[in-house]
Amino acid sequence: MSSMTINNNKNISVGVQSSYLEHESDPEKARYLFTYTITIKNSGSAAARLLSRYWKITGGDGHEQEVEGDGVVGQHPYLSPEEEFTYTSAAMLDTPVGMMQGHYMMVDDEGEQFEVAIPPFTLAVPRTLH
Repeated sequence: MSSMTINNNKNISVGVQSSYLEHESDPEKARYLFTYTITIKNSGSAAARLLSRYWKITGGDGHEQEVEGDGVVGQHPYLSPEEEFTYTSAAMLDTPVGMMQGHYMMVDDEGEQFEVAIPPFTLAVPRTLH
């Protein structure tokens, strides 16, 4: 599964791929672990640094959790024009289906901060959705 968004002002795109980690999950205890790999690409003409992240994770039962933090995976990637940064992280759900969405806060070399939306993407155990 993947999704892509482009911030029209700064031309930052975000691609997402998610997968279910069956060997790390325990459905009998309502523990479903998913990984997601994010690729952030700067297709604009100015460099930008990622400052922070915000995620809203929604389980299939409607339960929401919010995650905010500094950078991503302990880093604050600096993306020159045409550069990209890829990282993988994980989310634990108590249902076999859920979704994530959020945004990154970034800053350009002139000090202007801007938000890059991450559209909703699905986390699902294979063969759960049609």
